[in-house]
Amino acid sequence: MKGIVGAICGDIIGSFNEFNPIKTKDFDLFIEKSRFTDDTVMTLAIANWLIKDKTSKNVLIEELQYFGNKYPNAGYGGMFKRWIREENPEPYGSWANGSAMRVSPCAWVADSLEEAQELAYLSAVVTHNHPEGIKGALATCDAIYLARIGASKEEIKNHVEIRYDYDLSRSVDEIRPHYSFDVSCAGSVPESIICFLDADDFEDTVRNCVSLGGDADTQAAIAGSIASAFWEVPQDIADNAVNRLDDFLLDVLIEFEDKFM
Repeated sequence: MKGIVGAICGDIIGSFNEFNPIKTKDFDLFIEKSRFTDDTVMTLAIANWLIKDKTSKNVLIEELQYFGNKYPNAGYGGMFKRWIREENPEPYGSWANGSAMRVSPCAWVADSLEEAQELAYLSAVVTHNHPEGIKGALATCDAIYLARIGASKEEIKNHVEIRYDYDLSRSVDEIRPHYSFDVSCAGSVPESIICFLDADDFEDTVRNCVSLGGDADTQAAIAGSIASAFWEVPQDIADNAVNRLDDFLLDVLIEFEDKFM
């Protein structure tokens, strides 16, 4: 199974360890407390925007606010919590990784890398208009799109390093010992991409992310969204995650897949 389900699986698998950091790849993928968080909610908000009108900034803002207020306890940052309640919301200069965690639908809708970048930029800039926030969304979206059209890991790595000046030369084993919780795009997106580059399959990608002991759900959503374009998501993992969505979110996922996948 391919598509934005990779971001959802990563989010749910990493959810328990967001604030319970571990430094091992040996853990149960799903436990009773595994749940969807803001990463899933916002990914599906972007999906619903693309279903309705991918050219409309107003529709994008409406969907982000609607989904955010429908799931007020999903785990948003303080500034985003305020943004979703504003009558005329303006971007607030965020450099955090929320722009990257929600961008994956853009890569599946686009007919070219250039269109993917345009959609990713718009999806980010309504809130995360800091250059690092935009860069994190673009780098993630580029990686997903390139994986989707059959690029090799080396091609993806070279593209992201050259275009976005991210250091992807490290390994997960090198990063893990000294890594800690970091919600910035600059401090979490490159590491998430490395978790994909340094993996053997989808599950290994997600295990890499959680084992860093950082922002586990968001990093697993970012890396999982790339891995699910490069490999298949095992059906049992996809089923276990999707079964934890409520009917509203599940309907959005199904409609997006029916329209674009």
